[in-house]
Amino acid sequence: MTPIHEDEHLLVLEKPSGLLSVPGRGPDKQDCLSKRVQAIYPEALIVHRLDQDTSGLLLMARGIEAQRRLSRLFETRQVKKRYVAVVAGHPAQTQAAQAPDEAGWRTIDGPILLDWERRPIHIIHPDGKPSLSLWRMVQAGDTASLIELEPFTGRTHQLRVHMQSLGHPMLGDSLYAPPDIKALTPRLMLHAQDIGFPHPFTEKPLFFSAPVAW
Repeated sequence: MTPIHEDEHLLVLEKPSGLLSVPGRGPDKQDCLSKRVQAIYPEALIVHRLDQDTSGLLLMARGIEAQRRLSRLFETRQVKKRYVAVVAGHPAQTQAAQAPDEAGWRTIDGPILLDWERRPIHIIHPDGKPSLSLWRMVQAGDTASLIELEPFTGRTHQLRVHMQSLGHPMLGDSLYAPPDIKALTPRLMLHAQDIGFPHPFTEKPLFFSAPVAW
């Protein structure tokens, strides 16, 4: 794994779709981004994760103190992430009753709960953890739309669950899309495109982008 940025404190990497962020359970789930990176940078430590089927930008810390400081940036919501996704249908039409803000963003506010009987499926449920996402239209096609998303919270499968809750699951989603929508593409159409944060040691503003070609 070749970082798109490295310094003495952190690495910025682009994870491909289909690769785990960290090892899973079982011998067949040991290949992952963290192990590939640690083969080159033994001191590298995970700070956050992307779903296996999601591609895009991911940070790793170089050492315990860097991990502590980067984790603190996530906890205090100083890390800004933006995703792009292709979803079924036309959410701007079905959600027209909710007016967007001046920049075109609409809000999804739905608490997310693990469905223990169907895990790893998560659902919108009053007993779930508070979860907030922003989304806006980029381009509408005949049967699908390209959108941008910004998670305000960081729940498991948050963006996928939230878009499904609106009736617009992501193409290629093996967990939350019906079979006909899942079958439209060979991969989940969700990509972590942009990430910005203050450097954990210098506080210099950093911004990285990895556009995806779909």
